[in-house]
Amino acid sequence: MTSPTEPSTAGSTAPPIAVPKLLTGQKALVTGANSGIGKGVAIALGQAGADVVVNYVDGDDAANAVVEEIKKSGVKAYAHQADVSSEDQVAAMFARMIQEFGTIDILVSNAGLQRDSAFPDMTMAQWNKVLSVNLTGQFLCGRAAVREFLRRGVVASVSSAAGKIICMSSVHQEIPWGGHVNYATSKGGIKLMMESMAQELAPKRIRSEEHTSELQSLRHL
Repeated sequence: MTSPTEPSTAGSTAPPIAVPKLLTGQKALVTGANSGIGKGVAIALGQAGADVVVNYVDGDDAANAVVEEIKKSGVKAYAHQADVSSEDQVAAMFARMIQEFGTIDILVSNAGLQRDSAFPDMTMAQWNKVLSVNLTGQFLCGRAAVREFLRRGVVASVSSAAGKIICMSSVHQEIPWGGHVNYATSKGGIKLMMESMAQELAPKRIRSEEHTSELQSLRHL
């Protein structure tokens, strides 16, 4: 059995937590992974044994720093700059991943943003930007991943699933949020998109879930 690793606890008084290498041999893509939740998930996937693609749209130095942190776990990683709301950029990102890693086993769609405004003052630019990144971006990445899962099928030595998709959402998929109508709408859309995907794709052994917490997500990989 592969020995677990102990992630860095620099700056923390908490004892190190052993991370079993449950994802050894799997290939993961995390969008919006150069900061915040995406960064934490990408590093944790590497600690669990997966090779990881770190997607980002801005911030080369931050993305490269995440890559170096992931590599400390003895896995492969690289950064790829792409706007998830662009169909062409998403296609190129997946094509590169398949060329570099051979396939994709895990997609964590995390990229998202806010453009807040009072409802009567909200512009079309603010509305469209949030929906295009937060919702359309998850659709584009999910579709690309599913196409590869179906092409490759189940590889029993790697995973009992053909693939796993996790879309990060928010409590505002359930809770209304005045002054953030575009954001709450995008998160509500993610919830129903993922539930509909799960219903359609489960018979093909593709797991599709949305989560409001990265900790929840990692428990389901």
